[in-house]
Amino acid sequence: MKNKFVNYFSRISPLSKEEADAIAESMQTRKFSKGDFLLKEGQFSNKTYFILEGCVREYILKDGEEKTTNFFTEEQWAISLNSFTPENAAKHNWICVEDTTVVEGDEQQGQALFERFPRFETISRTIMEAAFAEQKETLTSYYTDSPEQRYLKLLKSRPDLFQRIPQYHLASYIGVKPESLSRIRKRIASELN
Repeated sequence: MKNKFVNYFSRISPLSKEEADAIAESMQTRKFSKGDFLLKEGQFSNKTYFILEGCVREYILKDGEEKTTNFFTEEQWAISLNSFTPENAAKHNWICVEDTTVVEGDEQQGQALFERFPRFETISRTIMEAAFAEQKETLTSYYTDSPEQRYLKLLKSRPDLFQRIPQYHLASYIGVKPESLSRIRKRIASELN
């Protein structure tokens, strides 16, 4: 598991042995069972999670109905920027869809690494920018793409989700009811034949 985490950083920027060792030493892994929450709406959290194994679903509650807004899988970060400060409680929930192992970090750990290795701040900023860009692209897709286009993009970019996530969560994520997702899938299958 440590190698997976260190290798992730090494792909962003080559690491010295000292830097790789520092990342491995700072690593705190935690296991969650399917159905466990990493974060609930209304909570404050300064934790960040790097998914080593498993899948976490992000959702909001709207009129008592769960609306899926994201999935975090291997080598992705779950970071709740808006719940880092006491004046901003989380407006979303993170629940494990599978048994999940994460690297759990916090601001204090990060600052200690930044002081020791100042270039880690640049690496961290690169990670945050990539996560922000991905979220922005997903949000834009809700305004510019049809549900069928969102489905096809998801199928192309994250095909593993279709084997791991219940269909009703996928339907919620692309913004349709499960019946509509079934119709989209049938239409696409018939076009391919």
